[in-house]
Amino acid sequence: MQGLLSCVVVVIAAAAAAPGAPQTTNPLKFDNVRLLVTRFDETFAFYRDVLGLKATWGKPGENYASFAFPGGGEIAIFRRSLMADAVGTTARPATRHEQDTAAVVLSVDDVDPLYSHLKSAGVQFVDAPRNQDGWGIRAMHFRDPDGNLIEVFSPLKK
Repeated sequence: MQGLLSCVVVVIAAAAAAPGAPQTTNPLKFDNVRLLVTRFDETFAFYRDVLGLKATWGKPGENYASFAFPGGGEIAIFRRSLMADAVGTTARPATRHEQDTAAVVLSVDDVDPLYSHLKSAGVQFVDAPRNQDGWGIRAMHFRDPDGNLIEVFSPLKK
């Protein structure tokens, strides 16, 4: 999550500092990432029970929920059909069959123990932990029940 947050903050800061950018006394502040999901209850249980995040709002059977990370930051889930109603895209397909367009990126001190824990909890992985030498990290990838790509990494040990 930290990597995703950093990227968003850098993009917003760059846009605000760009020549010709509107000056404002009401600066943008990052709040959270909201995933639009079709399998709300399963996705809720995944973030709460499998990843162990604290639900700060919502519960199964509802339309919106948010979860807090122990080190700060939040992620939220919202029923995709309700957002489609709100933004006028209900006629578009609700499923995706293309390459991923975003990833939730989380960091830990050591990827391998978490991999073992998540594997024993039944998580299906895109790939097992492996060194990404060019990136300076060891990373694993998996998907939540709604198909959102999640990367968990730790810095390579020197």
